[in-house]
Amino acid sequence: MSNHPPLKAGERTFNVLLLLLSLGVLYEAYRITGFDLPNSAGAFPLLLGVIMVASMVAIILGQRRHTGPETQGVLDEARHFFREHFPMAIIVFSAMATGYLFLLTSLGFISATAIFLFVSQVYLRRGHLLTSSIVTAVSTGIIYALFKLLFQVYLP
Repeated sequence: MSNHPPLKAGERTFNVLLLLLSLGVLYEAYRITGFDLPNSAGAFPLLLGVIMVASMVAIILGQRRHTGPETQGVLDEARHFFREHFPMAIIVFSAMATGYLFLLTSLGFISATAIFLFVSQVYLRRGHLLTSSIVTAVSTGIIYALFKLLFQVYLP
């Protein structure tokens, strides 16, 4: 019997995806400047890419002795993964954030931000319209003051 804890659902797949992402970072860092000089613009990103790839390879190799998750096949593992990592609050909030991105172009920054903050506050606080309204008004006012008055940035 192994004294290594079993992997969580989707852990190996996630680590392989991180390795692929790390390889992409390494490739893009190489494209910045190549291997010209140790102090060139791409040297630091290249070093970070190498560290990321080496770390992910070490993690994946270290997980070889771990048993797989306690699931019955790929579909069961996928169900466990989504149930554990994507609860309903995350899915709903992600949908609201996506809606916010679409509202930005039609309503403008301040209006879309106020609507997004209010709706997300109501959802996350399970009602509480008064406190959600207050938090939205204060937050939107602070955002407006910071960007428009202090930073003097045009807000669409």
